Amino acid sequence: MSAVLDRPVLAPHQDPALAGREDVRPTGKRLGPGRRRQLAWVGPSALLLLWTASSATGLLDPRILSEPWTVVITARELIADGRLQENLAISAQRAGLGLFFGILVGAVLALLSGLSRVGEALIDGPVQIKRAIPGLALIPLLILWFGIDETMKVLTITLGVFVPVYLQTHAGLRGIDLRFVELAQTVGLSRAGFIHKVVLPGALPGFFLGLRFAVTGAWVSLVVVEQINATSGIGYMMELARTYGQTNIIVLGLAVYGILGLISDGIVRFIERKALSWQRTLAG
Repeated sequence: MSAVLDRPVLAPHQDPALAGREDVRPTGKRLGPGRRRQLAWVGPSALLLLWTASSATGLLDPRILSEPWTVVITARELIADGRLQENLAISAQRAGLGLFFGILVGAVLALLSGLSRVGEALIDGPVQIKRAIPGLALIPLLILWFGIDETMKVLTITLGVFVPVYLQTHAGLRGIDLRFVELAQTVGLSRAGFIHKVVLPGALPGFFLGLRFAVTGAWVSLVVVEQINATSGIGYMMELARTYGQTNIIVLGLAVYGILGLISDGIVRFIERKALSWQRTLAG
């Protein structure tokens, strides 16, 4: 009996004991999306192709939206004089700090609120109030409190990040099946063991969903703060270009923001697949 229990569980088509037997798996039309393929580049590539074709045929006025090749030339010039790298490094630092603090605050508040009725009573209401207040509405007050230096900018990004992390993680915690809680009590898990073996795995799907929203929120907040009383960053570079009517630099800045958002979302999705490899979902 112990040998049977120790035997690893294999999919039927991988089990050597079933070698040579007729494959009786369903052969009809699959209802799911199919096997995972690296197709994340298809949508952006189609958008780039449409932009190129519209510019080449004259459907897009270059005074309204610069041609792709003009933007590429502009990028080369800004890279050559070091302006693009310098502003990009500053923007990435701001977004990274705001994302770090936002994730930390959102996750901690979600745990305190999700695991305690008292914590929920104290925390959930204020977070819902912040959720209803646009981030732009807080900027004048933050400028009065902290000035226009880096503290205000990082704090604005943090406020845009922690809400989705809190909401999705809290929803994941409250969505844990009560039977798992009862099972943990039956086997005598300690509070720490309950959090480690039940709470954290159960909240991870919600946390990663909130993290994807948070990454987007970080870049959106960055765009806002870098165009308000900033002296550096991609947003400042775009605002300066607006003053001189340099559409090519504005479009380049938008492209940089879009590429950063796409890459950061891809990183989060990769980490999510690795961390939740035990799940079997339509995502694959």
